[in-house]
Amino acid sequence: MLLVADVGNTNSTFGVYADDSPNLVASIRTSTRHDRMPDEWYAILSPVLTAKNVDISQVKGFVISSVVPSVTRWLQRLSTDHFGIDPIIVSAGLDVGMPVDADNPLEVGADRIVNSLAALERYGAPVIAVDFGTALNFDVVDHRGHYLGGALAPGLVIALDAMTSRAARLFAVDLVPPPNAIGTNTIHAIQSGLVLGYISLVEGMIQRLSAELEGAPTVVVTGGYAELFAGHSALIHHHDPDLTIEGLRLVWERLNRANG
Repeated sequence: MLLVADVGNTNSTFGVYADDSPNLVASIRTSTRHDRMPDEWYAILSPVLTAKNVDISQVKGFVISSVVPSVTRWLQRLSTDHFGIDPIIVSAGLDVGMPVDADNPLEVGADRIVNSLAALERYGAPVIAVDFGTALNFDVVDHRGHYLGGALAPGLVIALDAMTSRAARLFAVDLVPPPNAIGTNTIHAIQSGLVLGYISLVEGMIQRLSAELEGAPTVVVTGGYAELFAGHSALIHHHDPDLTIEGLRLVWERLNRANG
């Protein structure tokens, strides 16, 4: 059984796959706590997976994508202490069969690598993967199947938090589209600027990135608010909530094939 973990700055997602199978057996989403110790992670995972009829003692492989170094260390300890295995830590220095043509490949986040790998595998090249997480990530794979780089912007929640914390008369609102672009009250004005504004940001970046590629790219979105945006833009072709953990499974599959 394969366990994969996508550790983001705000949330972490775990997925379980049966041996040599692309079918996701179970998934868990939890907050990312930087001070959560290995036994605490195990105490979270074990009962939830047991409730889903998954025997965590059968884990034989563990692949981790993490942007939080302290959590990476604790999950490594979790793996060695409770599973008796050394996990695979994804980085741009790991050969996963997708060339990374960025200026400094080691700067590229693990989540961006696995998103691009899964997008390439599922949708072909060229492809743009957009991840709505703590940051808003745009990752680009060209027609040759090479990862080129992309763009980074503040995530939607970060933008809302920054604005409301610095403006005394503004407040948090539900992040849903307003009835009109012209907001006639504060709630709708904030929703217009953020939700509709971010749709414009996403569409503008897709157009700019596409213009620099050979061939028309497929655009796939993932992450927390991806579904909201996928339903409001004709430039987005697919919403794939499991894109990142599928990329982690592919890392496992490709490394096993290379070593097999």
